[in-house]
Amino acid sequence: MHTADLLPAATPAPVLTVTLLNRLARERLEASFPLCWVAGEVSNLTRAASGHLYFSLKDAGAQVRCVMFRNRAQLLGWRLENGQHIEARVLVTLYEARGDFQLNVEAARQAGIGNLYERFLQLKEKLEREGLFAAAGKRPLPTFVRRIGIVTSPQAAALRDVLATLRRRAPHVDIVLYPTPVQGDGAGAQIAAALQLASARARADATDLLILCRGGGSIEDLWAFNEEIVARALRASTLPVITGIGHETDFTIADFAADHRAPTPTAAAELAAPARAALRERLGGLRAALSRQMLRAIEQRAQRLDGLSPRLQHPAERLARQAEALRNLQRRLDATLAQSAARGRERLAGLARRFALARPDGSRPARRLEALAPRLHGAWQRRQQARHADLERLASSLAHLNPENVLARGFSVVRDDAGRIVSDSAMLEPSARIAVHFHRGRAEATVTALDRDAGMPPAALPFAREGGDA
Repeated sequence: MHTADLLPAATPAPVLTVTLLNRLARERLEASFPLCWVAGEVSNLTRAASGHLYFSLKDAGAQVRCVMFRNRAQLLGWRLENGQHIEARVLVTLYEARGDFQLNVEAARQAGIGNLYERFLQLKEKLEREGLFAAAGKRPLPTFVRRIGIVTSPQAAALRDVLATLRRRAPHVDIVLYPTPVQGDGAGAQIAAALQLASARARADATDLLILCRGGGSIEDLWAFNEEIVARALRASTLPVITGIGHETDFTIADFAADHRAPTPTAAAELAAPARAALRERLGGLRAALSRQMLRAIEQRAQRLDGLSPRLQHPAERLARQAEALRNLQRRLDATLAQSAARGRERLAGLARRFALARPDGSRPARRLEALAPRLHGAWQRRQQARHADLERLASSLAHLNPENVLARGFSVVRDDAGRIVSDSAMLEPSARIAVHFHRGRAEATVTALDRDAGMPPAALPFAREGGDA
């Protein structure tokens, strides 16, 4: 279905999305402009990493964007460069993603072919206006071919390619050759005559289709296939015709008039007869599918029969079967309960053994405690004795520092009338009142004289006496 047919007919002004608008524009362009040749100068050429070619074709008044995809560009046979004047066979289209008007280049050739190409275009336009190339007049190829007629020269290399391909793909297919020259003066009329002969003898020769083939060449070499008489003979044939003329980039009037065009003679042979291996594989697949379907139908009916068979049993027999099933279930239940009880007893016994092994033995710690008690008592006594010795040593040390003991050795403490201890004569003045503290008792005195530089004479020190206290 055409995309435009999807628009509602009753809606006076449908609102289109951009995607739908571009799609409609592309389809209208491609439907309105058949494959055509456009001449111009190449500019802005870009070779993408994918192998596609992007460039512009321009003349004095305008330019148009072009794209030539890799599979087409590989067949050029020459390198496209900026500044070249070429003639490109193009499909007028629209790149939907960006809304760009562009030409998809199917084939290209360098400009300057001459009058032959002009005659080709004029004849093509004429026959196209007559409807000779209309798709409605094209005939389908038969599914299973038994005999193929070939219209070509017996010396043509294309014939050897076709025969080799048919021998490899479909050796069961018979071949009928209708020889004719395919090049030179008068070749067009002879090709048309061979087509007419093959059509007239179709019933007698039992042919199912025709192949018109020739190898590649220049436009002059292929000109016999561009003559009007050949195109009309093709349309008048009672058998569907496949053309395999030249290379993939070569197009002739015969290609447009034939029912099917193949890019090469070998491709024409492949199109005419499906491979026998593929047919056998398809037949095997159909056979397997049929077998599976029949087996599935038998299984379904057997299952249905199994489902219906219980209804034919006597009620007493059915009760007996149910009673037997009930007894079986009772036996299974008893066995299951017995197994479960046995497993429970085994598990309980295992737990009892594990508990007995895991129960702690208090005798060993008790014996160890009895052995450690004397050691603890002895260690405690030794620690107490050490602490007592340390205490006596510290007490003796403190006794030496006791002020009473110092006073007992003959020293005294002098305080002024403010109660401060006098350690320096500079703290006193003559006539100052002082209190002198002895080991036993105290005395009050008045300072009569001061010698601020004198110290205690050595003979006055208690430890200076021979045999005195240290």
